[in-house]
Order: sequence, then C-alpha cells, then structure tokens
Amino acid sequence: MENLNFKEVLLEGIPAELPQAAIYDQTVSHAPKRKAILTKEEEKLAIRNALRYFPKEWHKVLAPEFLEELHTYGRIYMYRFRPSYAMYARPIEEYPANSIHAASIMLMIQNNLDPAVAQHPHELITYGGNGAVFQNWAQYLLTMKFLATMNDDQTLHMYSGHPMGLFPSSSFAPRVVVSNGMMIPNYSKPDDWERYNALGVTQYGQMTAGSYMYIGPQGIVHGTTITVMNAFRKQLSNTETAAGKVFLTSGLGGMSGAQPKAGNIAGCITVCAEVNPAAARKCHEQGWVDLLIEDMDELIARVKAAITNKEIVSIAYLGNIVDVWEQFDFANLPITVGSDQTSLHNPWSGGYYPVGVSFEEANHMIANAPEVFKEKVQASLRRHAAAINKHVAKGTYFFDYGNAFLLECSRAKADVMAEDNINFRYPSYVQDILGPMCFDYGFGPFRWVCTSGKESDLELTDNLALQVLEHLKKEASEEISQQMDDNIKWIRDAKQNKLVVGSQARILYADALGRTKIAIAFNDAVRDGRLSAPVVLGRDHHDVSGTDSPYRETSNIYDGSRYTADMAIHNVIGDSFRGATWVSIHNGGGVGWGEVINGGFGMLLDGSAQSEAKLRQMLFFDVNNGIARRAWARNKEAKSALETELARTANFKVTESVMVDDQLIDQLFN
Repeated sequence: MENLNFKEVLLEGIPAELPQAAIYDQTVSHAPKRKAILTKEEEKLAIRNALRYFPKEWHKVLAPEFLEELHTYGRIYMYRFRPSYAMYARPIEEYPANSIHAASIMLMIQNNLDPAVAQHPHELITYGGNGAVFQNWAQYLLTMKFLATMNDDQTLHMYSGHPMGLFPSSSFAPRVVVSNGMMIPNYSKPDDWERYNALGVTQYGQMTAGSYMYIGPQGIVHGTTITVMNAFRKQLSNTETAAGKVFLTSGLGGMSGAQPKAGNIAGCITVCAEVNPAAARKCHEQGWVDLLIEDMDELIARVKAAITNKEIVSIAYLGNIVDVWEQFDFANLPITVGSDQTSLHNPWSGGYYPVGVSFEEANHMIANAPEVFKEKVQASLRRHAAAINKHVAKGTYFFDYGNAFLLECSRAKADVMAEDNINFRYPSYVQDILGPMCFDYGFGPFRWVCTSGKESDLELTDNLALQVLEHLKKEASEEISQQMDDNIKWIRDAKQNKLVVGSQARILYADALGRTKIAIAFNDAVRDGRLSAPVVLGRDHHDVSGTDSPYRETSNIYDGSRYTADMAIHNVIGDSFRGATWVSIHNGGGVGWGEVINGGFGMLLDGSAQSEAKLRQMLFFDVNNGIARRAWARNKEAKSALETELARTANFKVTESVMVDDQLIDQLFN
C-alpha cells in the first residue's frame, strides 16, 4: 500500500495484500472502552460479522485479532486497516471520481475524520463520545471505493456505516442515502445500542457525524452565540451589556468546545469545566478558549478579577463542573447564565463523568464496573442539580442545552421537576429561545463548505451571504429584525473570529428565502468562475424541520405531537426527490439513542442550471415542511411565518390550524 499514491489507495478499497498489524497510537484521543455486554455466542457472531469483509485466507490471522479488539475496547474497529495517508479534506480535484457529486461526499467524509476535527479519529468517532461516521475501517475503505467509481446514475445506500452497495437510479436522485441506528422501536434502549453496535450491525450517527456534515466546533458556535446572547438579554436591561457577567457551563469536546468562543462573541465571562485533559488542552491550543486553569482557588480569583474589570474572557477549568457550581456558591460568585453541555445522551459510556472520581478511574469503571459507575453518575447529578438550584435562588438563569441533562437528572431523582411533577423546573433553550425566536420563523443552521479548500473562496462566500442578508434586511418585518441583525453581525465578523477548523466552511442562521438567495448567489459565482470550485450546502440537523426531538428541537410543540417523528421522516424523503446530493436519517443525536429521529442533507452547487433548479425546490421544502408542522401545532410565530410564505408562493397550499378559545374548552370540564 505504501507504494500506491492517494488516488490509487482509494480505488483499491480493501487492500490486495494483508497490511501489517497496527501499532496503537497514543498521540490521539481514543474512545473509552465500552462495557462487555455480549454473550459468548454473540461474541462469535460479532467475529463472523467482522470477517465477512475480508478474503477467507486472512480469517485465521484476523479472527483472534478482532476478538482481542472486542475484549480490549468493547468494539471491533479493525485498526490494521486504518489508512496510512493523512486524513483531511483535500481540494475536490484531488479525489478520484467519475462524479463530482461523489467526490464532494468523499471530501466531507475525510473532513469528519480529520484528527483536527474528530474527537476519536481512530475509532471513526467525530463527536459526542459515540457519534460515528463508520463502525470500522473496512466500511470506510469500501465506501470510498464505491464513491470513487460510481457515476451519476447510481446511488450508494449506507446501512449504519455499512455500504450496502450501488443501485441504479438517476441524475436527479441522491448519490448517497444514509441511515444510522434505525431500530425497531422496542429495541432502541441504551443497552440495545451497546449490544448491536458491538455486533457490528448498527451505529450511532449523532446528528452531523453520520451524515458527513460536521464542520468542527464552528458548526455549533453560531447557535450557541445566539442562545447565550438571548439568555443574557432575558436577564439584563436594555442598557446593560454581558461584559463582566458570568456564563457557567461544562464540556469542551467536539460540540461543547464551541461554548467559550460563543461566549467571547456574546461578550461575557465564560467558565467551562472539562474533566478530559486532552480535550481541554486541544480546545485551548486551537484557540477556542482563552485561558486554561487547573486550580480552583486560582479559578475563583481570576473570575472575581474578570467581574471587577468587566472583562470578556473565556476560561477552561480542568476539573469537574459540580465542584465549580458548589465552590462558586461558597465564594458567593454571581452567575448570570448557566447551562451544561456534557454528553448526557450517553451517560454510562463517558458522556458524563461523576464528581469525586478521577478521569482515569471513571474510564476504568465504565468498562469494568458499569453498575457502580451508573450509581456514581446519578449521585453526581443529584449534587449537580442541588448546586444549580442554589444559584438559581440567587438569580441565575439556567437552561437545559438539549443534552438530556434534565432528563437524566430526573431519572436520578434529582430536584429538577416543576410543581406539576410532569415538566422540568427549567426550560430547554429551544422552548425559551431557539424555538420561538428562530425555528418557528424558519431560521436555522444553514452551512456550506468551499470544496477548493481556499480561504479566498470562503471569504467571497461570506461577502455574498452578507450582501444577500443586507438586502433582505431592508424588506424584513419587525418580527425577524433581531434575527437579521444578529446574523448580519455574525457573518460580517466571521473571518476575524477565526472559526475554521478543517475544511473552509461557514454556518449562518437563515430562513428559506435567505438560504435560497444565498445558494443562488453561490451557484452563480461557481458558474462564472468567481469561485474556483463547487460549494457544498448542508445544515445541522438541529433545525426547523430536520429533527423530531421532544426534549430539544420540538420541545416547544404543545399539541401533543412532539413525541411523533413524521416531520423528520418527511423531511428526508422530501429532500431526496427534490434534488439533495445525499440525505441521511438517524436514531439518536444529542439527546440520546431512542429519544430523537433526525435527518439531514448535503447538496453540491456546481454552477449548473440543474443545481439551481434543485436548490430552489429542496431548500424551500426543507424549511417550510417544519414551519407548516409548527404552525399546525398553533405556534403563533410559525403561523405568522406561514402566512408570509403562502402569500408569496402561489403553488404552496397547506392545512391551516384554527385557534381555539381556551375558555370554551375549560367550560366543558367545569
């Protein structure tokens, strides 16, 4: 393999000769060992499942190796087959391909697995502790070969990381259809993920990991910035700024690592605790957080000074967040806004680390004493919630960040329930901020990647997007003027905020009209050569209509339908026949396996008339599918957005909801 160049290696797929056994690389962050959950017969099945990718003459060598991986790591990753070439998003012309659309997907896959971007790159995990692009390296090799050889009349179907194969289709069909973790409902409990992932038959794609659309921490910085800015707006008068006010949170992994940068942009003091030294130092080295402090007394002194001097600064504390909440209470340090972004959708496998236990000891417990670890996590959550409650009593605004924090606290019998003992005492950030202010109006995390890899192309796209927004702002209604202003400021400052990690990518909250006009501007620029290469469009699944998640994206749906998943399913099907280059549908995401269904897309803009036709159809549906559903749920902001769209789009017709007099209903039960 060493004698082959990059293109030849991709075209080879599974190598012709058995590679040398891999040396476990200690220089990168690795996934924690998963708990042993398989019976002996199931372990045999896992080995059979892994060996089927390889020639029979290799099985005697690989079988004991795969069993050792299963016992050592809890999964079969096939480290021996990890490519020796550097993993990063290359310029699109460097990929061998018969289809430029397929080449764009190869670029996005490699960006997801870039060690500068991915949380556990050698385990093919992009973020969230378990958000995987593939289950093993054989799947990666075969997928890249399929993409390198396919044409625009074929579609590659991906079953939870496994490339099932190329099927005849058409040029208007998606080039790739992805599903991750789509379980029969009764087999969607956390231990089911552990078992069936260990068997090699399913995986947790998170949201943008398994759909190849993760763009590093920038992908969540913008949404976090909007959330934090508006959280402070809820607490401060119109004459106050967030300078010198504290935002306390935790988590510095792939997604949560965006919080300090967002705090800086929002203009506050951000204190973010992280127990994993490698994650905290990576975040600091990459410039996502200003200071790294390991001593509690030093932290308290530094925060007091920042409050006095009304600073805008972000601080990473290497330690447990529970200690910070408790010690800040003892020190009487005022916290204006608080939240948490640990991966509590994955509480028993490294998503949350209990207070009073070292990082190393906790990882040992996950694999070897899972029940003890679970008890310690739940005890820690009870302490965590109790400390938060003390600060809220002093005036802190606390919100759940959609990471299943309050859900797992409630399961641990922590004091987080409202008086009705049905709802939580603290709101989800979607209920209070992103839902009514953004999603119901159609604003969500539109994103793009410049496939040339050139900073100059990204700068041009920023300018084009800014021009579109400034033009739309002149005609925008008062209802969405704040959203327009926030996004104009965001894109104007994007370059100086140094948000890029990995590919030359950008994220911007925009509605259907804004997304469409920006995409047309990009497509025109590709066609006339102002952009040197095509642009990939996408979005976070955390959006207007991509995700059905009762504790996050659809937590502000109050007609009883928030536990249904029709919207996400229609989203991915509807996008697929309206021109998406690839589509994805996942079980899982940021709130946990079995708690959410979410879908996404990717679309290549190559400058053609067909690209424009596709983007007009697909982007309209991708947003307005969600607005229609939210308006049917009687959300007044969505009803307003729907009325606007119906008035300007002649062939758009929906069933509209009629508001009901609550007094009439109440009288029926008196």
